Amino acid sequence: MRSYPSLSRGRRLAALAGAAAAAAVLSFAAPASAHESHGSPGAVFVQLNGETGNEIAAYSRAADGTLTYDATYPTGGLGGTQVGAPLDALASQGGLVLDQRHHLLLAVNAGSDSVTSFAVRGARLGPATTVPSGGQFPSSVAVHGDLVYVLNAGGDGSISGFTIRHGALTPIPGSTRSLGLGGANPPVFIDSPAQVGFSADGRTLIVTTKSHNELLTFRLDRHGRPSATPTSTASAGAVPFSFVVDRHGLVQVTEAGTGATSTYAVSRSGALRLLGSSASGGGAALCWNIEVGGTLYGANAGSATLSAWRAPARHAAVLTQAVAATTGAGPIDLAASRDGRFLYVQEAVDGTLGVYAVAHDGALSRIQTVTGLPAFTTTGMEGIAAS
Repeated sequence: MRSYPSLSRGRRLAALAGAAAAAAVLSFAAPASAHESHGSPGAVFVQLNGETGNEIAAYSRAADGTLTYDATYPTGGLGGTQVGAPLDALASQGGLVLDQRHHLLLAVNAGSDSVTSFAVRGARLGPATTVPSGGQFPSSVAVHGDLVYVLNAGGDGSISGFTIRHGALTPIPGSTRSLGLGGANPPVFIDSPAQVGFSADGRTLIVTTKSHNELLTFRLDRHGRPSATPTSTASAGAVPFSFVVDRHGLVQVTEAGTGATSTYAVSRSGALRLLGSSASGGGAALCWNIEVGGTLYGANAGSATLSAWRAPARHAAVLTQAVAATTGAGPIDLAASRDGRFLYVQEAVDGTLGVYAVAHDGALSRIQTVTGLPAFTTTGMEGIAAS
């Protein structure tokens, strides 16, 4: 057995307990067989965001894309709701993220200013490990390699960095940066920042700010720490909300105020350069997006539709279908199976998940409606991830 000669008995026991917990997480996360790691269908996880106790609902995914409820897991934290949120309690994209490399699920606890990590094995989650988020009202989380950054939407807004070590999050000293947005806590939904994410090379952090109509970028140093202040780029359209970094490395940003997608390239300095904006899909409150097989899908929360765009290599996104699908009421967050064959839509007002098959040409066909999730009233679920 390893000895700790310089530690007191109490600290020695704590060290042993920590090592045992790390070993348990790693053991849980390791696939039981090559078949389970490569050949099995996947899972879908939904963040329930309860204000008296946040939970994750887990579903097993069959080969045909349909879902079967598996279990519900408490995060050890509290959910939250932004002031005036009409149907999207966290008013963000990326509140729940699945890190395939480390077999980790990362969840924000907006009501208790913390972030939870779970080891993942199929549709099962290991013990919850919860750490402070480094700010107020965490609403979005992003991962690249061993780096994790959390967006705290409350107050002035901030970002805080972590590294992944032994299946848990360890804060990066000196990584917290204020966004200077001058908000409240809980924040007002339209005035809060909406998402944090990494550029394709992992060297730049990107934050959208909604009513502030700015895109903020931070260059990361070799230790993963951000620049002291962000570079600000004026949004091409009103209320930049969500974004995805597409397969070409371009940043595709939804504009809730226009229903369009604007496309940006990331420069070596970390600044964003506008390549152009698409035609509007005409939907109300385009606030979430995802790329599946070269097609961008955006959720129009106010009109219960999905719109679709093509994402070229060097130019602005091109609208292909103003209405690619009709959804249940209040479509918000989106997730896709790892093979790109199925799309999952969180329908907040109905308290359902819409399950869609994705054709080779990007056409969508609804194959299942999953019921039994909490419908939005004054608060509700937000955050979805899939494998």
